[in-house]
Amino acid sequence: MKSLLSNLKISVPDKIYLKDPESSKLGKRIIEHSILLIDKIGFDSFTFKKLGVEIGSNESSIYRYFESKHKLLVYLTSWYWAWIEYQMVFTTFNVQEPKEKLLKAIEVVTEIIEQDDSFSHINEVLLNKIIIDESSKSYLTKEVDNENKDGYFIVYKRMIKRLRNMILEVNSDYKFASSLASTIVEGALHQHFLKEHFTSITDCNDNISPPEFFKDLTINAITN
Repeated sequence: MKSLLSNLKISVPDKIYLKDPESSKLGKRIIEHSILLIDKIGFDSFTFKKLGVEIGSNESSIYRYFESKHKLLVYLTSWYWAWIEYQMVFTTFNVQEPKEKLLKAIEVVTEIIEQDDSFSHINEVLLNKIIIDESSKSYLTKEVDNENKDGYFIVYKRMIKRLRNMILEVNSDYKFASSLASTIVEGALHQHFLKEHFTSITDCNDNISPPEFFKDLTINAITN
């Protein structure tokens, strides 16, 4: 799978950015160090001024790529979900049995991420932590409807629809497939957060993983 992914370019909707950060060394440094800095200080404390210091460049140079830190966060979340989608596709491509395919897909979207060396400027492990902690800030805004119309979240929605279709392959009569698919994706982020910070209100721990929980939840929901 790694060799296949290395030949692919992760596509992010072009309305999110002013200049494609993948098109230059500076753009890739902006992405690389924004992940490192957001992981270090959190998105609320993150600014382009601080990022400029990290990369040794003027704050204005960052604004040539993104008009705001919100747009940068949307970019990072879109990149992440596109990366997850590619992994889901390749992991399930040769799996014929619908239930097995669905379970493998659930594992991909709910497990903790391991580093993928195919993208040297992106630390997927840290990006996964950012998605768990910060991704809801990309859409819990007053502008979400307009941004949705402009296609900002098309990758995220496409990935959930792909999971929904796998659910329907197992049980075409199941009437909550979209709700279940989005619950798996968002619920996994929440369970990972609870596992790290609020252990008393989750059963996920070192012995029970979020993938195990969501596979059990899904199969019980669609086959009973």
